[in-house]
Amino acid sequence: MSGRDARGRQRVAVTGIGVKSPAGNSVEEAFAAVLAARSAAALVPQLAGRDLPVRFGCLVPPFDTGDYVSRREAHQIDRVTELLLCAAADALGGAPPPTGLPPERIGVQIGTGIGGLPSMEATTRNHDADPMGMPVHTVPKTMANSAACRIALRHGFQGECTTYSTACASGTTAIGEAARRIRYGELDLAVAGGVDAAVTPVIMGGFARLRALSTRTTAPELASRPFDADRDGFVLGEGAAVLLLERWDSARARGARILGEVTGYANTCDAFHIVAPHRDGEVAERCMRLAIADADLTPADIGQINAHGTSTVLNDRAEAHAIERCFGGQSPPVTATKGVTGHLIGGSGALEAAIALLCAARGVVPPIANLAASPEGDLVDLVAGTPRTVASAPVLSNSFGFGGQNACLVLAAPP
Repeated sequence: MSGRDARGRQRVAVTGIGVKSPAGNSVEEAFAAVLAARSAAALVPQLAGRDLPVRFGCLVPPFDTGDYVSRREAHQIDRVTELLLCAAADALGGAPPPTGLPPERIGVQIGTGIGGLPSMEATTRNHDADPMGMPVHTVPKTMANSAACRIALRHGFQGECTTYSTACASGTTAIGEAARRIRYGELDLAVAGGVDAAVTPVIMGGFARLRALSTRTTAPELASRPFDADRDGFVLGEGAAVLLLERWDSARARGARILGEVTGYANTCDAFHIVAPHRDGEVAERCMRLAIADADLTPADIGQINAHGTSTVLNDRAEAHAIERCFGGQSPPVTATKGVTGHLIGGSGALEAAIALLCAARGVVPPIANLAASPEGDLVDLVAGTPRTVASAPVLSNSFGFGGQNACLVLAAPP
């Protein structure tokens, strides 16, 4: 197959995936949990005893970080950077960059909505009375671009190293922008993804004050329920996901295993409200249409949708209207990964892109966890109960964040 698309742009292959998520610490583990609609929400021990209305979330299962990070480096980084370094190592371990590729042709594009704020929160709590007693690594640990720079530093990648913060769309934005750099010849290979680790007292309290979190405290595993009539807010989670993106012809030439392709990307801004979506979904619809057109496709070519699906009333309703408008009432099957993983903020879009690639390759649409009945069921084709088998076709992955930040990807199965 040609290394260029119909417009003469470089095609963008996915040759590696790394995941550290509440659903599992590999993409296969995460995919299995999503297919089983198995919620990861549980009480968070670190929040026990705190004066918070919500003390549950979705945490990454324990794993040996010593396999990825030295003891010395562990003292210099925070949870966000740690999760991302581990996910990136897994992505690169499956498909190391070709030898001889100039380091300035390899970039790092990472999205995060919160960045190092959890570390700053802990440092302030512990050292407020003695600011000069704070750890010497406080600034490099908490700066938002630390995670991306640590990847570049570890692997010697000297191409563009950029951190994007578009709220809950950050991971999707990073992957889309990395794909653009490869398409137009600015990079040959990019480590792209998203990360956040925001299950902390201050951030949980802040979201609770916005009344954005589910308060289903007696049954956390039932709390995240995208598009369900009984939804009452999202469940906060942590996690990282990384895709290794590469020029298609380069990947083929070196015999790399191609896991899929990024074929379309777009972003827009509602310019409507700092935390609420545009009610009719008009601008989000435009973002979907732009991403589909960028892939040289029409809405009829999309085989399924991984919705943003936060489990909040306004966001789910607006997204359903956007999908209904985009597809003219002929919605493809729709799933929503956050029913299992909770909301990973900047990590969500990257993880959902990884899941979408596997869905495209395997011709399956996972069910939405905890979905019983939906007021949006007449607008979109929501998958519930069991996985649905479909023909292999491109997948649309949506991310919509605070500030009206919309980002969409179109991902296709490998040939």
